[in-house]
Amino acid sequence: MANRRPPPRRRPAARRPTRRRTPRYRQTRTRRSRRQQHRDTQVLLLAAGTAAGLALVWAVISWLLVNWWILIVLGAAAAAGGAVWVHRLQQQRAWDRVRQQALRYGLPQLDALHHRDFEYAIRDLMRRDGCTDARQIGGAGDNGADVLATDPLGRTWVIQAKHRKDGDRGSAVGTPDLQRVNGTARQLYGADVVLVVTNGRFSTRCAPLAQQLHMHLADRRVLATWASGGRPLWELLPRIPAPRNGR
Repeated sequence: MANRRPPPRRRPAARRPTRRRTPRYRQTRTRRSRRQQHRDTQVLLLAAGTAAGLALVWAVISWLLVNWWILIVLGAAAAAGGAVWVHRLQQQRAWDRVRQQALRYGLPQLDALHHRDFEYAIRDLMRRDGCTDARQIGGAGDNGADVLATDPLGRTWVIQAKHRKDGDRGSAVGTPDLQRVNGTARQLYGADVVLVVTNGRFSTRCAPLAQQLHMHLADRRVLATWASGGRPLWELLPRIPAPRNGR
């Protein structure tokens, strides 16, 4: 028999080196130590900044104590600047009062306004007549009120302004507009006087309804007299309620 060669021996597969995992407690300690180092660094920076700030403040105070006359100069300059600012503010307010008292509007001017500018014009006319707190509130969620004001006799006015681009040739203001402002003026704003003013005209049903609801209407004719500066609005409207304080 022929000599058979022994089968080759298989070499064992090389074993991969296993990684030693760091125990969890060591990982936690490492993370904690890093956080602690970060906190320590922040504390040191904060302490250094505080110390530098205190040193700067002390240096400034020491310098001012030596050069005390600078404090007097700065105080005098501040007082002079404050006096000038107060004088200019008083002068500006005086000019504003003069301009308000001289405010006049013609119907062509009012017709040419945007409806929002018409509300501001009504506000300015109320201010001219002594309603110093008059303000425009018309816009989204105004609940039918465009201008709020308190007259010199203490009455609260809630005004809805209805602008018509074509004046009295435009569409008439109808009863729904009256009902809308009447439903909220007294409940929400505590109105003594509820007014609807327009540069146009009212429908024939508005006057009886306004009388029934104790409201007031100012049409184009009344607006023209008022805006020209003849008399305040409450002297042009009938049935204005007496003031609360009895004056």
